[in-house]
Amino acid sequence: MAELQAQIEELWANRETLETQDTDANAIINEAVGLLDSGGARVAEPGPDEVVVNQWLKHAILLLFKQAQMSTIETPPFEYADKIPLKTDFAAQGVRVVPGAIARWGSYLAPGVIMMPSFVNIGAWVGENTMVDTWATVGSCAQIGRNVHLSGGVGIGGVLEPANAVPVVIGDECLIGSRCIVAEGARVGEGVVLGAGAVLTASIPVIDAETGEEISRGEIPPWCVAVQSTRSREFAGGTFGLPCVLVIKRLTEGERHDKSALNDVLRSHGVST
Repeated sequence: MAELQAQIEELWANRETLETQDTDANAIINEAVGLLDSGGARVAEPGPDEVVVNQWLKHAILLLFKQAQMSTIETPPFEYADKIPLKTDFAAQGVRVVPGAIARWGSYLAPGVIMMPSFVNIGAWVGENTMVDTWATVGSCAQIGRNVHLSGGVGIGGVLEPANAVPVVIGDECLIGSRCIVAEGARVGEGVVLGAGAVLTASIPVIDAETGEEISRGEIPPWCVAVQSTRSREFAGGTFGLPCVLVIKRLTEGERHDKSALNDVLRSHGVST
């Protein structure tokens, strides 16, 4: 893989002189993106303390957009016009895809993934047994863990440029409630339950409800229940509520989400999943 990385980096450095019909260059680019598609490599590798971004793989995606030509993609009765083909061979990969769902080539769906009518973009990684529910969107290069439920209408933002930017990371065992938005490289820790309608970006404060202290910006700690909230701020024009995410309960590490108990917690705070 080191040799392939060096080849992509060289192509990126000389991208202004690349011709679209350069078959050797295109074969190298396709090989790199093919690794993303098969799960042989990933754009970002989440660790306990930081996320390592493989910038050269983002460069491969950007080179693909530069080199690829528009074509008609027919999946009767539908027709598309795009540069990037659609992902195929779902059954062989152990992935269930309901009609109306779309995943682009260059995204990885692990065995056991279920896609309701939804969208997964190039460079994204979706871990084993994760549910991408109806009208949920997984943006380019987003990293979704194992046994996650992205509920209906969830928007996971994509971060393709700048190439060194950290993408959104959702940890294993998370439940992301309906219509949540997680974007701008925000990070949701393992085992988090995020209540419906929450918005988390890199600049959104995450606050501990018990202490009132700000835990972080754009990062929810592992094994907790968190909900959308506001905090008051004084401005020249008056007092206004600015968005934040409020951690209302800590979970035992490894604790499975009991739906009835979870609903009781959320209802007591006027929130739903």
